[in-house]
Amino acid sequence: MGIALIWSIITILFRWIFSKRRGAISYDSSDQTALYIRMLGACVIFKQLFSRDVRVRSQVGFEPERRGSHPYLGVDFRTLHSRAESAGTIPARRIRRLFSFQRHLLSSRLLRGAPHLNPLHILDEDYCGQAKCMLEKVGSWNFDIFLFDRLTNGNSLVFLTFNLLNQYGLIELFQLDMVKLRRFLVLVQEDYHNQNPYHNAVHAADVTQAMHCYLREPKLAQSLTSFDILLGLLAAATHDLDHPGVNQPFLIKTNHYLAALYRNTSVLENHHWRSAVGLLRETELFSNLPAEDSLSIERQLGSLILATDISRQNEYLSRFRTHLDENDLCLGNASHRHFVLQMALKCADICNPCRPWELSKQWSEKVTDEFFHQGDIEKKYKLEISPLCDSEANTIASVQIGFMTYVVEPLFAEWARFSDTRLSQTMLGHLGLNKASWSAMEPEASGSSEEGESEPGRATDEPSSRVLSQGSQES
Repeated sequence: MGIALIWSIITILFRWIFSKRRGAISYDSSDQTALYIRMLGACVIFKQLFSRDVRVRSQVGFEPERRGSHPYLGVDFRTLHSRAESAGTIPARRIRRLFSFQRHLLSSRLLRGAPHLNPLHILDEDYCGQAKCMLEKVGSWNFDIFLFDRLTNGNSLVFLTFNLLNQYGLIELFQLDMVKLRRFLVLVQEDYHNQNPYHNAVHAADVTQAMHCYLREPKLAQSLTSFDILLGLLAAATHDLDHPGVNQPFLIKTNHYLAALYRNTSVLENHHWRSAVGLLRETELFSNLPAEDSLSIERQLGSLILATDISRQNEYLSRFRTHLDENDLCLGNASHRHFVLQMALKCADICNPCRPWELSKQWSEKVTDEFFHQGDIEKKYKLEISPLCDSEANTIASVQIGFMTYVVEPLFAEWARFSDTRLSQTMLGHLGLNKASWSAMEPEASGSSEEGESEPGRATDEPSSRVLSQGSQES
C-alpha cells in the first residue's frame, strides 16, 4: 500500500512539473551570442553556439517572455497558426493532458497487478488497446499516424519513439533510465508547436515511423550498429524541434534574432539541433555514458539534422548519385554509414508524397495551409511574399506537383537505386499515383508536366529555385 501511495504521489508531481513547464525562446540584446531557452522555470543558456561544444549553465528569475516573439513584426510563434477557441470551452491541450494522466495511472495500476474498479477507465483502456495493436504494425508503410495520434490523445511522438527504442533493445543496451527517457520524450513533444498545421509533433512522429521503415531495409539492417539506429531515431524525433511555422527566408527578411545568431545559414536546422542538445542535457539522458560518447552523440545528431536543410538538396543528392555511379559506398565504413543515415532522414522528412493517397493528401493540405498562412502574414506587413506562399497565385495541386517533380522524385529515384526493394518500389508507385491525382485537379500544370517528363531524377537534376527558395519550410 505504501509503495502504491508513493508511486501515485511521484506520478502526480511528475505531471504537475510538465504542466507548469513552458519552453520559451528570448533574445538578450546585451549578449548577441546567447540563446535563452527557459525550461522548468529556469533558463539554460547556450553561450558557444558556433563551436562544437555547448556550455550550459542555469539562471533563475527571468521575466516571462513570448516564445519566438519578434521585435519588428511582433509575431508570437506560439500563436501564429492558432485558431480562436470559443468562450467557456476547455482547451484541447488540457483535456489531452488529463486523459494522458488518467491513462498513466491506469497503466501503473496494471503494472502493479492492481485491479481497476472504476468503469470510467473502460473507454480509456480500449483506446490503449487499439494503439497497442497499431504499434504491432509500426513497420508498415501504410501506418496511419493521424489515427495513432488520436488513439494516444495527441501523444503519438512519445508512445511511438519509446516503443521503437524498446523494440530495438536500445533502452537496455545503453542502460537508459526509464524516467529520464520518458521525461526527455515528453519535453520533446511539448516543444513542438502543435498549433502549426504541418511542423508539429505528429509530423515528427510520422518521420520517426518512416525512419524505422528505412532502418529495416536489408542493406541498412545488416550493417547499421545500435549506435547508428539510436542516432537515426533521435534525429527523426527532434529534427524539427521548436519549429516556428515559418521558413528561413521569412526569418532572414524580418531580421529575426535566430537568423543573426546562425548567420543566415541553416537557421532552422541549427536551432532544431541546439534545442535537442538542450533537452538531452536538461534531462541528463546520457549521463551514464562517458562524456566523450555523449559529445559524439550530440555532434552526430547535429550532422543528421543539418542534412534536412532542403536548400542543400543538390549538394547531398549529387554526392549520393556519385557514390551510386561509382559503386563505392561501403557500409562497413562509419562515415559512409552516417552519410546513408543522412539520406534516409532526408527521405523520411519529405516522404509524404510517397504515402498512400488518403495520408499524403492530408499532409499536402496541412503544409500548404502553413505556406499560405505565412504568405498572409507577409501581405499584412507588406513584405515580399515568399514563393509558394501566395494563396492567390498558387493552389495545393500546383505546389505539390512542383515539389514532387523537382525535389521528391530525384531523391527517391536515387534511393531506389541504392535500396531496390519492395518498399522503394511501393513509394515510387504511390508518388506517381499521387502526382497524377494532383495533376487531374490542375489541368494546366498537368499539360506542362507531361511535356517535360522523362526518367525521374535525371531530367530534373536541378530543382527549381522557386521550390528550393522555401529554405527548410517543407523540411
